[in-house]
Amino acid sequence: MKIAIPVKDENLEFFGNAGHTPKFAIYNMNGTGMFRSFKLEVVKNNPRTDIDYNDEEHSCAHDGDDAAHVAQHERMGTVLDECDYIVVARACKNTANTMNSHGVKIVKYSGDSSQADSILKEVSSQFIK
Repeated sequence: MKIAIPVKDENLEFFGNAGHTPKFAIYNMNGTGMFRSFKLEVVKNNPRTDIDYNDEEHSCAHDGDDAAHVAQHERMGTVLDECDYIVVARACKNTANTMNSHGVKIVKYSGDSSQADSILKEVSSQFIK
C-alpha cells in the first residue's frame, strides 16, 4: 500500500496544502497493527505549473469550472496514480475530485507534527490493508 505525504522538500517537512505542495513523499506501508511499518520510496515533484509552491496557506477561490485549472490538478493526480492514500491538512474541491478519480483516498491530518514519518504513525489506523 502506498501513501503520499505533501512535503516542502527532501527534509520531509509536512506541507499542509496538498494542491500547492512542492513535492510528495511516497511511502510504502508493510504489515498490520503493531507490526505496521513505513518505508520512504521516493520524493516526487508536484507537476503543477500554475501555482506558487511556497503558498501553504492558499485557499482556492475558483468555482471549479476553469478547464485549465482542473487540468493542472489532473497532472498532480497522474503523478500520484500509484498511491492508495494521501494525507492532507487542506485540499480544495478540485484536488479532492482529482484524487477520487485516481482512486486515491484522502486522510485528513489536523495534528501538530511537522515530519512526514511522525504523521504517518499518527494516522496509520486510517489505512486499511
